[in-house]
Amino acid sequence: MSDDFDSPWKDILEGYFPDFMAFFFPAAALEIDWSRGFEPLDKELAQVVRDAELGRRYADKLIKVFLADGREEWLLVHIEVQGQRDPDFPERMFVYGYRIYDRYRREIVSLAVLADTAPGWRPAGFAVGRWGSRLGLVFPSIKLLDYGTRQAELEADSNPFATVVLAHLAAQATRGDDQARYARKLALTRRLYERGLSRQQIIDLYRFIDWILRLPDDLELQYTDEVYRIEEGLQMPYVSFVERRGIAVGEARGEVRGSIRLLRGLLEKRFGALPPDALERLESADVDRLIVLAERVFEAHTLDELFADDA
Repeated sequence: MSDDFDSPWKDILEGYFPDFMAFFFPAAALEIDWSRGFEPLDKELAQVVRDAELGRRYADKLIKVFLADGREEWLLVHIEVQGQRDPDFPERMFVYGYRIYDRYRREIVSLAVLADTAPGWRPAGFAVGRWGSRLGLVFPSIKLLDYGTRQAELEADSNPFATVVLAHLAAQATRGDDQARYARKLALTRRLYERGLSRQQIIDLYRFIDWILRLPDDLELQYTDEVYRIEEGLQMPYVSFVERRGIAVGEARGEVRGSIRLLRGLLEKRFGALPPDALERLESADVDRLIVLAERVFEAHTLDELFADDA
């Protein structure tokens, strides 16, 4: 199974940008006035680089921040998520940087996180010129491989990007070994519940882990069952989205009965013992209907509201 590191990095960076800066670039984070918020400028970045493509674009972000000393600054964060070195990467950073500056005439800070597997590849800038003339860009970069010997430190760190790095390194280390990946994925997920995170943090980090550590269908279903048991054992105040994803996986594999069992357990936790008519409606539901019902569970206040549009 091929690993896709692009989309999950984009999502987690969007939702946890202050944590990203604090984890990877702490000195810079201290100079930002977080009380004034920050503004992602995805559309603006797309307009700037649309005519300057130099190969594939990765999880790059342009974010407007305010400095603690009162000055306004544009910040370009470019995340390299590919699994191999890219000789064009420094030039791409340079091109994006100067085009953004040319458009906005604001101070630009270009940052990079290198998630490849080549220890010696550590680009730090790009320059062209001769006869005493140089045009280029210097940028700091973080190498995720450097965290490989800091497992205990990462596991003790409460910053969400400690979990992100653990998951990313696990994806690289278990490529081609499904059983090892299953074990690492389950351990990382169990860690989310044990750290006392908020429900939303668990959901967001789970999505990153789930995407970056993909499993074959049989192990994915086994993993879903284990997560369900973790939640039951810890007596969580909610039954998570994991069950709803389990229903979707069951659909793909034709396991409607397993989906009904999961949904029934979810409904009983939400509403108590189900009356006969509710059980009948549940047993007769097709896959599409089961997915609709699962998505309604957290919004519906009564069983009648849950089954409101049943014929």
